Amino acid sequence: MDKLFIFDTTLRDGEQVPGCQLNTIEKIEVAKALESLGVDVIEAGFPVSSPGDFKSVVEISKAVTWPTICALTRAVEKDIEVAAQALQYAKKKRIHTGIGTSEYHIRHKFNSTPDEIVERAIAAVKYAKRFVEDVEFYAEDAGRTDNAYLARVVQAVINAGATVVNIPDTTGYCLPTEYGAKIKYLIDNVDMKNAILSTHCHQDLGMATANSIMGVLNGARQVEVTINGIGERAGNTSLEEVVMAIKSHKELDIETNINTQKIYPVSRMISSLMNMPVQPNKAIVGRNAFAHSSGIHQDGVLKNLSTYEIIDPKEVGIDDNAIVLTARSGRAALKNRLNLLNIDVNDDQLSELYQRFLELADRKKDITDEDILILAGKETDKMHRIKLDYMQVTSGIGVKCIGVVGLDIAGEKFQASATGNGPVDAAIKAVKEIIKRQMVIEEFLIQAINKGSDDTGKVHMQVSHDGINYYGFSAHTDIVVASVEAFINAVNKFTI
Repeated sequence: MDKLFIFDTTLRDGEQVPGCQLNTIEKIEVAKALESLGVDVIEAGFPVSSPGDFKSVVEISKAVTWPTICALTRAVEKDIEVAAQALQYAKKKRIHTGIGTSEYHIRHKFNSTPDEIVERAIAAVKYAKRFVEDVEFYAEDAGRTDNAYLARVVQAVINAGATVVNIPDTTGYCLPTEYGAKIKYLIDNVDMKNAILSTHCHQDLGMATANSIMGVLNGARQVEVTINGIGERAGNTSLEEVVMAIKSHKELDIETNINTQKIYPVSRMISSLMNMPVQPNKAIVGRNAFAHSSGIHQDGVLKNLSTYEIIDPKEVGIDDNAIVLTARSGRAALKNRLNLLNIDVNDDQLSELYQRFLELADRKKDITDEDILILAGKETDKMHRIKLDYMQVTSGIGVKCIGVVGLDIAGEKFQASATGNGPVDAAIKAVKEIIKRQMVIEEFLIQAINKGSDDTGKVHMQVSHDGINYYGFSAHTDIVVASVEAFINAVNKFTI
């Protein structure tokens, strides 16, 4: 099988997103996770851009063993010298240098000429070869570069010693057929020697993954990607989408080195560290990627997973698919949930239960296991449910954030206080102090329902306990109250 190299730029292109900056310790944690995932190349940063980026490249080079560590530069000698210095401890090292090649960049960014750009590209590659053997060249905005001129640049840098040539669709402009044809043109019109072409596609028009796959189908053998597709503007090509598309289409006879069962845990880690929630309908790693709410779909999946699932959730590190009970669910889904709750019903009982279920589902958005137990006439002992009795928080600048919480548990009153990194953190820590269970907040999403500072805020929370995820929800004009109630709502689901 052909080998497709996975070049991960989460720590460089992904970390450029406002609010996604990581400190050096966090970057090392991510780099080790990427190594465990099986990526071939980790682009660790842009060393000349800041002392922090330089230090991160140095420390990541020390921390990981087998992936190639790559540092980005412009086609500037000082950039290249600093990158080489930052890579001094890397077991396998690569300098990624380049320059813009489209008319937009040549005329407006560099105020230059096509001939001068070719000379600068050659000079940059030759200078980088003084420091490392593995040199990758990027032709920035290749997506909007004339193919004949692009081939001239690619041939020149390969002749100068480039081992990989990156063909970026920097602005996310290309159509998949257009980008694929560009890669094919280069394969057909350039003496590649021992070099390979790489894709680097952006998501501005929503076609980053499609363009990357078309590039691979037409001869590219490296894809540049990020976890969860994070990156400049609308983002980059998602690692998980490319890898699973390749794995799902075995007829392509292409393989990667990725341990796919680690995709979901790494996705959650990146989302948490970078404070970038993954949209629920995101392919492969979104909360709803393997959730089924349509009755027709649920019936098919319960009979045979392959009817509506092309990927086994376990292949990407997710325990199982989710049958979400809604007004669109059918009898098969309801019976499946009853079986999971150890409730046996005959056909007549199921029909009667189903009618009452539909009436409830029309009124209530989220149907919980407790709702099903009540419908089935089982004792749920609501007195054991945890309720928020009262709450008070103090916060501000120059003072400690303190949360005081009172809970009603089975009719018994409890109170606790805690300090935290903000009022929400303090209040939730106070709840944990009372409940005394090992719970981890995996996802925390706040949304405004309408607009304005007096708006009602919706909070969705995913809490894990003993390796199982529970979802909590609340809405309140006080976002701290909504957050604590959402946490308690999730906790109640594993205390029934």
